[in-house]
Amino acid sequence: MATDKLQKPTATELEILRVLWERGPSTVREVHEVLAQGKPIGYTTVLKIMQIMTQKGTVARNEDSKAHVYKARQPAENTKRQLVGDLLQRAFSGSASQLMMHALAGKKTSQAEIAEIRELLDEYERKAK
Repeated sequence: MATDKLQKPTATELEILRVLWERGPSTVREVHEVLAQGKPIGYTTVLKIMQIMTQKGTVARNEDSKAHVYKARQPAENTKRQLVGDLLQRAFSGSASQLMMHALAGKKTSQAEIAEIRELLDEYERKAK
């Protein structure tokens, strides 16, 4: 049964959500075709996971046509914000600077990404005043 509080998606559920966010409302077959390009995964596995996601309230299913069409119930930004917020609290005791330092140290960051981060920080400071 769907709950008001969004449940944290599993890794596979997050892959399915990415497909739905990128493609928009899609059938199980369409989602399966995208996922199967990256790794072997069975159609019935995708179907079962999407049924579970419907029960959890992560996706909504439109049963108007023969092939049910699924869509993400939350925009990508909401889910990402929730996941990062959870990680921030659990791993970094709420410290955004620690999270950012570990994120930047963990991989090669392009100059374009660094410029985008600076722009976001400047915007954040403007709004905070």
